[in-house]
Amino acid sequence: MTTDTSKTTQDHGAPQAATTKRRRVLLKLSGEVFGAGKLGVDPDTIRNIAKQIASTVDTVEVAIVVGGGNFFRGAELSASGMDRSRADYMGMLGTVMNCLALQDFLEQAGVDTRVQSAITMGQVAEAYIPRRAIRHLEKSRVVIFGAGAGLPYFSTDTVAAQRALEVHADVVLMAKNGVDGVYTADPKKDPTAVKLDHLSYDEAMAKDIRVMDQTAFSLCRDNNVTMLVFGMQGEGNVARAIRGEELGTLVTP
Repeated sequence: MTTDTSKTTQDHGAPQAATTKRRRVLLKLSGEVFGAGKLGVDPDTIRNIAKQIASTVDTVEVAIVVGGGNFFRGAELSASGMDRSRADYMGMLGTVMNCLALQDFLEQAGVDTRVQSAITMGQVAEAYIPRRAIRHLEKSRVVIFGAGAGLPYFSTDTVAAQRALEVHADVVLMAKNGVDGVYTADPKKDPTAVKLDHLSYDEAMAKDIRVMDQTAFSLCRDNNVTMLVFGMQGEGNVARAIRGEELGTLVTP
């Protein structure tokens, strides 16, 4: 009688290759990016950003925090006499409008997308739940975080750092307008300013280089978060930053 060894071979053969962990990024986009420097939403700009993000989702898990400055800047209005808390909440609603615009263009590009809001608005977005966001990312869905932290006095820079920590992102990508990285001085004012390829948080603090909101900066430094500051203007720069190509300025603990 012959013995069937197929099960033994299957059970005791060479081990399966371990699943490779994909790169997970938190991309911070300012509201000014969405408006191309003007009030409201610029469809061509958002479509271009969406196409770049769509080209990366097969290999990278992408979460996004968006600002709302193209609609409303709470801090500026509060300086004109409006209650700061109310002004900030208005700004948070502006971020949700940008979330929905980006979601629409991503889905037109064939990308499954979820918007999670820190302020409950069930008809347009999920509630922000970190573990659910992680599950979406693992399923190759792009997750867009809106409404800031759901609290006044917190910038979207700070929210980007906080969300990156909660979803265990490998890096925070800070997209900037009009500059391609961190310089020793403002390149628009000082022609001798030199672009830095790498910078530590301690060096940035010692030189008073304002990479981002100071609360966000401290959060990244204290929790060993790596950050890349890069310019939006270069061709395909968003996709390049998401994939981990060399550009901009890398800021590390």
